[in-house]
Amino acid sequence: MRAADIPAVGAIGLRTRRARTALTSLGIAIGIAAMVAVVGISSSNRSDLLDKLDQLGTNVLQVQTGNNVFGDQVNLPATAPAMIRRIAPVQSAAATRTVATTVRRSDKIPVEETGGIAVVATEPQLLPTLAAHLHAGRFLNNATAKYPGVVLGSEAAVRLGIDNLAGNPLVDIGGHWFGVVGILDPIPLAPDIDRTALIGYDVAKQLFAIDDSPSTVRVRTDPNEVQQVRDILAATTNPQSPGDVSVTRPSDALAAKAATDKSLTALLLGLGAVALLVGGVGIGNVMIISVLERRTEIGLRRALGATKGNIRAQFLVEAVLLSALGGIGGAALGSAITAGYAHSQGWIISIPSAALAAGVGASLAVGAIAGIYPAARAARLTPAEAIHPA
Repeated sequence: MRAADIPAVGAIGLRTRRARTALTSLGIAIGIAAMVAVVGISSSNRSDLLDKLDQLGTNVLQVQTGNNVFGDQVNLPATAPAMIRRIAPVQSAAATRTVATTVRRSDKIPVEETGGIAVVATEPQLLPTLAAHLHAGRFLNNATAKYPGVVLGSEAAVRLGIDNLAGNPLVDIGGHWFGVVGILDPIPLAPDIDRTALIGYDVAKQLFAIDDSPSTVRVRTDPNEVQQVRDILAATTNPQSPGDVSVTRPSDALAAKAATDKSLTALLLGLGAVALLVGGVGIGNVMIISVLERRTEIGLRRALGATKGNIRAQFLVEAVLLSALGGIGGAALGSAITAGYAHSQGWIISIPSAALAAGVGASLAVGAIAGIYPAARAARLTPAEAIHPA
């Protein structure tokens, strides 16, 4: 028997036992599909996250009040925003100040039922600094910041039951009526803003007696100078006590999320490997049964001149083809699962070609390993004992 004939001969067992072939390859397919889907979904999630980071910008820094050596909270100097804007690579900066008051949809609602919404005084530069977008209305400007107008974060608007500006809705802030002039879209780099009601600094000073000291300054800087700006922000913000200032980079939290996902991906890959191993055991079991069922066929082939190597190659090829069917089917199924899930989440679909190649390669390796013993067992049969009834 020529070497070129071995694949065709090895495929005979698959064609004549189609139901068994389908069920056996299914075990391999499940394992490969699980592994491809896990890698693909994880890759799609990371690709979407990186794309969002590119859109939002990784050049936003956040300066906050820190604690002094005694553990007491320290306010930022009132001059901090102006000083920060003097740094050459800084493109924009906006100060915000938490206001100790409440916001309610109606003055009939008890004061303690605020829905977890914070009131924050802000400078008009906050919108471009965070690259935020308005869902409806307009943002505060130098003129409207002097009057009782409020811009709601996305979650704050939902909690207050305001999804548009029809009818000029009002909210009660600390016993004063404020007109809702705008609603923000969600801001991934500033989730705390999503839960706030933003008012102007001037009206906050008039009605709630706050001073000019900000609690937070958000800074957008030249993307190529982020680290250099970060290194000097604390000293620029509070030259007298830079150790009392905390400087963070909001995008680091999103990047850390992608890194955290890797541990979960490793766990799920382990489960996929277990399924692949079970499929390999199934192939080995089926091949052993196939050798026992086809003793007569083996005997006839040996009697007609087939060598031990021919018989060994025939059953090894059959096992590899069986696993290849599962591997290809599993790769296709895993890709479909990845594409479907990524589409449902609105992610960028990213299926690494290396994952597909590794999946099919792993299935072939499992099939080859699982087929070694049955192939060797078939090759050891002599024509006489193969034809003799078991």
